[in-house]
Amino acid sequence: MNVSEFLANLNQQGVELWANNDKLSIRSPKGSLTPEQRTELAVRKLEILAFLHENVEASTLPLEQGLSLQTIGRLISGLTDSTAKCKPPVIDPKAMAQKLTVTFRPLPKGYNNEEIISFREELEAKLREYGVKIATWEQATTEFKYVFTVPLSQWKKNVVTKVVKADIDAVIDVDKPVYLTKKLGICAAENIYKLYSNFVLKKQEISVSRIAKLSSWAEDHAAKHIEDPTKTQVIMLTKLDNDFVNPHLVYEKKIKIGLNTLIRTFSELVIGVSSTKVSVLNMNLSDSIFSKEEIDKFVLNSLIPKVFVPIMPLPMSRFEIGEYNPYQSKYAENLVTLGKALAKTGLFPPGSKLSEVIKRKSHRDIVNVIVNGRTGVSYGFVAYAEAPQYLGEQEVSENEWENLSSIEGFSSDEVRQNGIGRRYIKTRFGSETIFKQIPDIWLVSSRSGSNKTNLSLENDILRIGLKDNLLLQLPQGVDPEIVDIKPSYDIYVMLAITMAAALYAPNLIRNGAPIVHFHGYPTFEWFKPNEYCTGVQNPSVPCGTYESGVFNFLGIYNLVKQYGENISLASLVEPDHGTNFIANDLDYLVERLHSGCEQGQIELGGKHFAALKTKLGDRC
Repeated sequence: MNVSEFLANLNQQGVELWANNDKLSIRSPKGSLTPEQRTELAVRKLEILAFLHENVEASTLPLEQGLSLQTIGRLISGLTDSTAKCKPPVIDPKAMAQKLTVTFRPLPKGYNNEEIISFREELEAKLREYGVKIATWEQATTEFKYVFTVPLSQWKKNVVTKVVKADIDAVIDVDKPVYLTKKLGICAAENIYKLYSNFVLKKQEISVSRIAKLSSWAEDHAAKHIEDPTKTQVIMLTKLDNDFVNPHLVYEKKIKIGLNTLIRTFSELVIGVSSTKVSVLNMNLSDSIFSKEEIDKFVLNSLIPKVFVPIMPLPMSRFEIGEYNPYQSKYAENLVTLGKALAKTGLFPPGSKLSEVIKRKSHRDIVNVIVNGRTGVSYGFVAYAEAPQYLGEQEVSENEWENLSSIEGFSSDEVRQNGIGRRYIKTRFGSETIFKQIPDIWLVSSRSGSNKTNLSLENDILRIGLKDNLLLQLPQGVDPEIVDIKPSYDIYVMLAITMAAALYAPNLIRNGAPIVHFHGYPTFEWFKPNEYCTGVQNPSVPCGTYESGVFNFLGIYNLVKQYGENISLASLVEPDHGTNFIANDLDYLVERLHSGCEQGQIELGGKHFAALKTKLGDRC
């Protein structure tokens, strides 16, 4: 057994190992390590240390601009300590693959869709080829016992089932037809769950697993057999939906089709398969289509990143909570103006309430738990970056840099601080090295699920800050226990764009800057002088991750390096997700987006993405 396999096995047992200089540090659940494993750890200590050092090297080596991925991740995440939660971002799909373990659920008896069976076999082979560990169903599952009590009665039944272990990243299943008898059983199960929820649970919060066990005993889906749905994604293979991937389908219809497909299949990812094409669907409602000949690109650049960094919001616990007066913020007023001005573009379809799209109460309850109480689904965001806040010199000389102090959690060759705690980074443009102060970053953002084109100044606009940590200021008088006011999924992206612009393109953000994201793309012909695009070659990492933030941070730097600081508008593409735009003027950005939509050069969905990628190639 090689080192990688040995460590992967230990990881499945909940054992964590990391290199602390020349020492091997271990954290493990009590009794998880066998005497044989302890002996092997001691014997192979040097080999394991070398492996760990080699694998962390890529994240700690400085990139072209002089900053490592680890430092960029710490800067935009608001995590500066040296604990395990500060793991550096991984942006190479091949490195992502090495860290993943997936399993294939056995095909149901009588399943005969040869197209999907053939694709399933090819998919497993490709995942193995890229280093993803494939666990057998027996390896991936464990026996689980629970007592099922029929609501409003004393009748109990002991149930023994198999569940997928929490350390499995994804379980791949196939979509199965639902027959009449099954539909009747599902209807009965749902009615029983409603009674139990209303009269026994009332407002009591329960786990996803318990909801699934109470409500899904009459149906058979992979999610029912998962130990922890927040850690293991379900990937469903199904027949390709030609209506959904039709580029001419109105996006509002695409939203309902996509959400219902995800909920119907009880999955986070749905892969559509036909004789010639493969599509991928997740909560971003991405509609990327690959030919069967492009399966390598599909697996490496689209599927693996989505499994490695699933869509999850930042919990409120990550923020230091405060409040602000929106009437005293010109940026909040600008954000309201921006949203209203973009209404006629049609780029921000109305948010879909889960209660309207998801009919079954048990499914709504499960989705709400998984996404931290989210009740609305909105496609895009509007934000307004405030002017960066500095204290003291914005740049220092090399001699002054040498006298600055190191900061715990950062490389002293990349980030240091002065006597009053202001942080400086060492960054590079070509042969020139510059020592810049890291400013305090603030922006105002639309809340998750809000109507972006009709924002309420009093209730819909959050103020987000990034200093040494993340800060969240709610509008004065808003009680988060009463009003559903949660941050956007894209907070890391907003902060990364703002931070990178402050460091590398100060003219773009000197007086503040509007930032817009929607689930569509421009054409190559839409761009004018001093307007630039990047990102089409990036892996398809979803929103809500600081990996996506890192790509946007690097995108700003790469544009400045290639074209200089004279940027009027930057377009930062997120494949399978949409496009971020930042401009130096609100009216200018609004006019450009309006004209693009009127001329058909900007549209929602993936209609323009393939052509944009072809035209820009490696330049984007």
